[in-house]
Amino acid sequence: MMMEVTDYGDYSNQSYYDYNSTDYPREEPCNHLKNQSVELVIGPYVHSIICILGFVGNSLVIVTYAFYKRTKSMTDVYLLNVAIADLVFVVLLPLIVYNELTAWSMGPVACKLLRGSYSVNLYSGMLLLACISTDRYIAIVQARRSFRLRSLQYSRLICTIVWVFALLLSVPSFYFYNRYDASPSESFFITEEMDWVPDFEPSHYVCEFKFMDTTIAKKARVAIPSTQLAVGFFLPLLIMVFCYTAVIITLLKAKNFQRHKAVRVVLVVVAVFVICHLPYNVTLLYDTITMFGEMTCEDSDALLTAKTVTQTIAYLHCCLNPVLYAFVGVKFRNHFRRIVRDVWCLGKRYIAPRRFSRTTSEVFMSTRRSVDGTSENGSSFTM
Repeated sequence: MMMEVTDYGDYSNQSYYDYNSTDYPREEPCNHLKNQSVELVIGPYVHSIICILGFVGNSLVIVTYAFYKRTKSMTDVYLLNVAIADLVFVVLLPLIVYNELTAWSMGPVACKLLRGSYSVNLYSGMLLLACISTDRYIAIVQARRSFRLRSLQYSRLICTIVWVFALLLSVPSFYFYNRYDASPSESFFITEEMDWVPDFEPSHYVCEFKFMDTTIAKKARVAIPSTQLAVGFFLPLLIMVFCYTAVIITLLKAKNFQRHKAVRVVLVVVAVFVICHLPYNVTLLYDTITMFGEMTCEDSDALLTAKTVTQTIAYLHCCLNPVLYAFVGVKFRNHFRRIVRDVWCLGKRYIAPRRFSRTTSEVFMSTRRSVDGTSENGSSFTM
């Protein structure tokens, strides 16, 4: 029989321990078996696919900007920073999953750094997507003033502000996340002879919010997810809806096939953003509202399972960002083809240097001198 010990008074009266008494029902903690089974599948397998796809896609964007296409517009600077934020996230995700599966074996420092860095990349990535939508609004709807407002100096300054703001918003995550033993610390067995025998359960370390003050705990437990909802989802969503609605209206007025094709691209961008992030944020909102209310084990397990699944769907957005914001552009696809050709030519030169050395060198130089057939003054984002 398991009991939580809160008072070591005189319990010499054995009639007090009536094992069949209904006055002292035994309450056990929720096991959340459904959520655990889902995590065993999502953690090692689904997250691995997300990491591989996200790493490849965002690395290609960064390599393209580093060696093939210099950042020549405000949109290019935003796209490069989004790719960096997503790449850092997919590098951190395997470490987070590994620590969750091994009871945070990397220690308390890794707990704070990984959770805090995840928060920084969450805020920065979402705010940068809002910046891209604002840039598209200025370039298309406010075209007359776009040359004055869309300079590289402004874009770099805005990106710096976004990263600093994301870091400030993540300070509570760095501070309050702690690695601690979540196993029961005062559990005892009561033998038939009415002796108290400690129940030594194995330690189970978690990396969660830990507060030393009840008042601070109540405020922080509501403030941190509320800030994530407001700044990390609803603010970028409102900016994207406003900007892209104005963009669509302007494009529909233009009698041009390419402009109408761009309308579909805009709709896909907004739809993917909503599909990926709305389910998790609705679940997080419900969890925040019902945080201090009573909940059955079944409801608690269902809520945790929903958070696990919807959060994984939100993670998919980092894999789709390169496709939506970079590779939909004609110029960016041409640069990507050049990367594939150059890698192929280099591979042939190293595999068979005698046979292909001269041909490979000529092909490689010709691909480096090739032109895209499009103007470099435009944006990477097809509009």
